[in-house]
Amino acid sequence: MIPVNAPVITAESKQLVGRALDEGWISSAGPYVEQFEREFAQYLGVKHSILVNTGTAALHVALLASGIGAGDEVIVPAFTMASSYLAVMYTGATPVFVDVEPDIFTIDPKLIESAITPKTKAIMPVHIYGHPADLDPIMAIAKKHHLVVIEDAAEAHGATYRGVKVGSLGDINAFSFYANKIVTTGEGGMVTTNDDHLAELSRRYRDLCHSPKKRFIHDEVGYNYRATSLQAALGIGSLHAITDSLRQKTHMAELYEQGLSGIPGLTLPTTRGWATNVYWMYAILLDPTLFGMSKDELRAQLLGRGVDTRDFFYAPADQPILHSKKHFPITEDIATNGLYLPSGLSLTDQQINAVCRTISQIAAAKPL
Repeated sequence: MIPVNAPVITAESKQLVGRALDEGWISSAGPYVEQFEREFAQYLGVKHSILVNTGTAALHVALLASGIGAGDEVIVPAFTMASSYLAVMYTGATPVFVDVEPDIFTIDPKLIESAITPKTKAIMPVHIYGHPADLDPIMAIAKKHHLVVIEDAAEAHGATYRGVKVGSLGDINAFSFYANKIVTTGEGGMVTTNDDHLAELSRRYRDLCHSPKKRFIHDEVGYNYRATSLQAALGIGSLHAITDSLRQKTHMAELYEQGLSGIPGLTLPTTRGWATNVYWMYAILLDPTLFGMSKDELRAQLLGRGVDTRDFFYAPADQPILHSKKHFPITEDIATNGLYLPSGLSLTDQQINAVCRTISQIAAAKPL
């Protein structure tokens, strides 16, 4: 079986985790958390990085620090991982969905202003599958309407927008370090910002909102979102390898493009001229009419031949928790016809070539 994603744990990560264990740094205290936060901030070029225990927690903390709460609305792309809108719902606010661009799957800036109401407090662009959202028009809309911009950069470590790393351009931003991410701590997340006040609020919310005057006195509702030193140690080693990891992601995408180009009915990833795409997942779209079968049929055939894949995220109308009857045509089309191929950093050239060969064989054997 060729897995959809298997992580690479660097030798440095293993060494640092072992050192943290030997030194007894197993809670959220200690030098490894501080080092990871400092070095991640330096990598992005931001003033503050605040480590938390998941990417979803990072989004929740960013929203709380931004003052988002009950009665507010946050504009979110209709095509996204559930964590984006669930974090909004955790605050008591309402996610307001906007359809996405058909080629890069990120929020369509042209549709944002029509979704703004007097209750709107923030816009949350999500950088999907490693490709940045088009941030300049989003930032201009936010400035015009006095809205906070919260980048969800969970899937785009190292991606750039007009030469600047994503996760550094919004007012406050969030990353995920889940096991399949380019930088991983197994589970984990990071809040990033250049705003000193937002950073201080984020640190308070992740640690139970102890009173600054006296510990164990709590003046607001806080959360236990602390990450451990073991996670931080793992993340330091992973961060130190990010240049090699990004080079490998680009190489993998090039192999896929070479092996899959020209197959009728397949649309391969595109990259806008202003973006650096880090290809977190190699995501393709299927035209069932041209390809000769549905996305689900292709996935089943691939699985039967030892290739694991994943569906795209689902549209709001398909999520029972959202009780949404509104339709988003682009999101629904790509959710129905999209899948991503094995994309883990441990994937070999031979495995990628095998995936391409298998898809080519399935395409050639389909009924006329």
